[in-house]
Amino acid sequence: MKNNHMLKYKLIAKSIAEIRKKRGITQSELASLLGVSKSYISKIEAPNTNKTFSLELVFNVAEVLEVPVTELFRYIKWMQVSRIITANILMR
Repeated sequence: MKNNHMLKYKLIAKSIAEIRKKRGITQSELASLLGVSKSYISKIEAPNTNKTFSLELVFNVAEVLEVPVTELFRYIKWMQVSRIITANILMR
């Protein structure tokens, strides 16, 4: 089945990378805290990859980075708000 949500995965991954860097945590350290490989984290964060990941991983990342899980979805929210604003402008 084709993944229709790849952009959302990439936006979540962008949030993970930004927050991780802001916290001064390396990919290796995050991987160790999550019990996954560094290459797995690297693949998730790579902007040109099509790596998917579980909701459980998202919850665990939020816990390790000490942020509300909603913070990892912030770019998706902005994308949705942008679409609504654009639609409203086009309807005028």
